[in-house]
Amino acid sequence: MSLIQRLLGRDGREELRPLWHALVGVSRESEWYATCGVADTVEGRFDMISLVLALVLLRMEDSDALAPKTALLTELFVADMDRQLRDTGVGDLMVGKNMGKLMSALGGRIGALREHMTDSDAKLAEILQRNITLTDEEAKPYALAVRVRALHGELAACSDEQVLAGDLRA
Repeated sequence: MSLIQRLLGRDGREELRPLWHALVGVSRESEWYATCGVADTVEGRFDMISLVLALVLLRMEDSDALAPKTALLTELFVADMDRQLRDTGVGDLMVGKNMGKLMSALGGRIGALREHMTDSDAKLAEILQRNITLTDEEAKPYALAVRVRALHGELAACSDEQVLAGDLRA
């Protein structure tokens, strides 16, 4: 991207904004919290945004047309998380350190999902239990694994155009 495009605000991220808003919407669905036991806290909500984002990024990686856009979607995540940190009073000196932790968590989720999405629901539940803030560590990870696998399947069934438009349900 050229400097002129950046100065004019044409960096490609605007095309992905509907997708970003849709994945944030999916991460806020009550089923994740009520049925799957994700903690309805700042940490739990971040866990869900990063989990849904990881699933979307994995879907995008499977497409020759969408794969180059994964970095732009990640930039929207970074911008939103940066703003959220600042809005909650995190000072300039700590924002970078916190963003490093958030990006590390996202990278870990992407890696874990990439490696374990083909495993059994029980194995996926173990992985999710280690990576997601839950209210009920005993009963809920399996329900979360089933729901994550269902969303993964829905994303796989979506066309590239649907994904870009933020229509994340096949």
